[in-house]
Amino acid sequence: MAIPGRLAKHLNDRKIPYKTSSHPEAFTALQSAQAAHVPGAIFAKTVLVNADGKIWMVVLPATERVDMPRLRKCLEAKKTRLASEAEFAPLFSDCDIGAMPIFGSLYGIPVVVCEELTGNAEIAFTAGTHRNVVRIRVSDFVQTEAPRIYEQKTALAGAS
Repeated sequence: MAIPGRLAKHLNDRKIPYKTSSHPEAFTALQSAQAAHVPGAIFAKTVLVNADGKIWMVVLPATERVDMPRLRKCLEAKKTRLASEAEFAPLFSDCDIGAMPIFGSLYGIPVVVCEELTGNAEIAFTAGTHRNVVRIRVSDFVQTEAPRIYEQKTALAGAS
């Protein structure tokens, strides 16, 4: 499977320059970063959470983990939890489960991104498969996706 057509069209329609690469199959963001020879600090992973019944995509460095109590506070939610596969899998029919790209807007999902990622020039992410990576400028991602940006210390925290 190449990168999803929906993602390629999104990037091409917005004239966002991107680089794709492939690597041996990997199932975690950190494994993908290592296989693609990309530093974990610029390799983004997506974590889908349910906050008061609404699905959110949390985008953070592959080296980090979501701190649910802090995320709950930042989203001003009463309850947050990891979203179940049954809740999100139908939305990502063009992606391998666990390899969803960082553009939640393509799937009708709001995005929260860790401020730490926005300080980089480039961001890399899985592109719909466990073998493909896309690299783009962070500024293009932020301008196109308009994610909610939170300071890591208040929303997302902790090395995994």
